Amino acid sequence: MNREQRIKAALKSQDVDRVPVSIWMHFSDVDQDPRALAETQVEFAKKYDYDYIKLMPFGTYTIQDWGARIKIYCDKYKEPIVEDTGIKKISDWQNLEVLPAIYGTWGKQLQMCQHVSRLAGKEIPFIQTIFSPFTVANKLAGSKLFEDIKTDPKAVHQALEVITQTNLNFIKANIEAGVSGFFFATQNASYDVNDEAVFEEFCVPYDLKVFDAYKDETYFNVSHIHGDNIMFDKIEAYPGNCLNWHDRHTEPDFKEARKRTDKCFLGGIMEVPYFVDGVLRYNSIMASSTPEEIEKHVHEAIAQVDGKGLILGPGCVTDPKTSEENLFAVRKATESYKY
Repeated sequence: MNREQRIKAALKSQDVDRVPVSIWMHFSDVDQDPRALAETQVEFAKKYDYDYIKLMPFGTYTIQDWGARIKIYCDKYKEPIVEDTGIKKISDWQNLEVLPAIYGTWGKQLQMCQHVSRLAGKEIPFIQTIFSPFTVANKLAGSKLFEDIKTDPKAVHQALEVITQTNLNFIKANIEAGVSGFFFATQNASYDVNDEAVFEEFCVPYDLKVFDAYKDETYFNVSHIHGDNIMFDKIEAYPGNCLNWHDRHTEPDFKEARKRTDKCFLGGIMEVPYFVDGVLRYNSIMASSTPEEIEKHVHEAIAQVDGKGLILGPGCVTDPKTSEENLFAVRKATESYKY
């Protein structure tokens, strides 16, 4: 099977010659240059013989054009962080304007996608990273978002419409560029950071508008649920055909999740990033283990679902300090598993 055939079969829970796999991480030393980032990601996938590319724009690309100040290090081990939010008062929400896909930092991520398309072509499936409108609003305003929901929900709804439309413009342009699908990341579908009433009113309607823009246009559409104590069933109900969460760190694990859905899972490799004083740290199997331990870890993940409906990858972004031998090991483990 080639890479695309293997991915498509896994998404449908059909037989595969081996479970497809890839690793993604921040390439923070090059992620301000769309061409360099594209070249780095394609070279990375080819070097380790991975089956797909999850495009890795830096995590705050969605908010810089709306006034957030981002501290950029251009350091492989220090990801850009929000130095100052873009929302200071209620009227700032009302001043947000819909952006075209070619504008500013959004446009750079589109260029990156276009470069990957030229370099990878049909050889390697690739998916663009997008964030839920509420996640973007939270990155843009920080904790003030939840204060403003209480004081002026209309202003927040207006802003979410603007963010959603900007996402739709970006999605359309990425589809035209040849993307295989989208990695839809929500960082607010967790009972630790949100409640059901807010989620239902301020997240679901906008999330579904985003999904409607591509669910029938692309074939590899992942829903990523970030954090602990997640709203698994709510995101599972979204139209994406593949689910990604911290399955080796928080409930449900693959066995329990398989009882609740027959959708494809993307994950199985424990990577848990967290911020300490603004710097991203990792609880990482990939960076802290031996190749033999990686192989055992991968085999355990495959066995949980009998190798069906599974695409291997990290539960979240991988520690960039991971060694080459471990990056090779995770791919080799898919060959050594006794199917």
